Amino acid sequence: MSQIKQVTQRLKQLLKEQGMTYKSLSEQLQLSEASIKRCFSQQSFTLERLEQVCEALGLTLSDVFIQVAQTQPRVSQLSEAQERELLENPRLLLAAVCVRDGWQFNEIIDYYAISEPEAVRLMVKLDRLKLIEFLPGNRYRLLIAQDFRWIPGGPLERFMEQEVMVKFMAPKKNEPWAFRFYLRGRYSASSVEIIQRRLNQLTREAAELNEEDARLPISERTHMGLLMAMRPWEPSLFEAMRRE
Repeated sequence: MSQIKQVTQRLKQLLKEQGMTYKSLSEQLQLSEASIKRCFSQQSFTLERLEQVCEALGLTLSDVFIQVAQTQPRVSQLSEAQERELLENPRLLLAAVCVRDGWQFNEIIDYYAISEPEAVRLMVKLDRLKLIEFLPGNRYRLLIAQDFRWIPGGPLERFMEQEVMVKFMAPKKNEPWAFRFYLRGRYSASSVEIIQRRLNQLTREAAELNEEDARLPISERTHMGLLMAMRPWEPSLFEAMRRE
């Protein structure tokens, strides 16, 4: 679907949500109702006319474009073959992580030792993997959902368990913890369900904040790792003291 068609459909939805008809819109814009209908049916908006329609709805052009982007279906999980391809090329995995976090093309090549031609090749591969839509001018549209999850027991999860989580729990020298807290207890099934629900809520909120902050330059953002885990578990020290 073309982008102008997506914008037109979103404008129609907004008109309906606000109870605004083509006639009332035409009166606000001081145009004939036929002209308004023609704009929507033929999707033939000038940039000025599009801005006028947005203003009549109490929105900016940017507001509508962001809403259109947010309504597009995004990839929430890769196939096993896609996960393996990312892991086979660490630089491709790095590029995938960067675009997921909203890095601009120039920010990637400025921050990492990746040349512009190589970065283009990586972007083309990410486009083929359906993680982004690579656009002219080295721009891209992200197709990965902020609540992206790897396959349970799949290649990425095994990589995270073997490489990332172990090293995450052993900080480098002079690398402080922003927050660290261990909690254990014995909970009922209903209490466990409540905790899981709140952890899921925190995950969604963290993902939304990451998406909002992606609009800022990377100089104003800090790499942070957030690890949340919960499972039936007892320290082996205590387990060894159980009565036979």
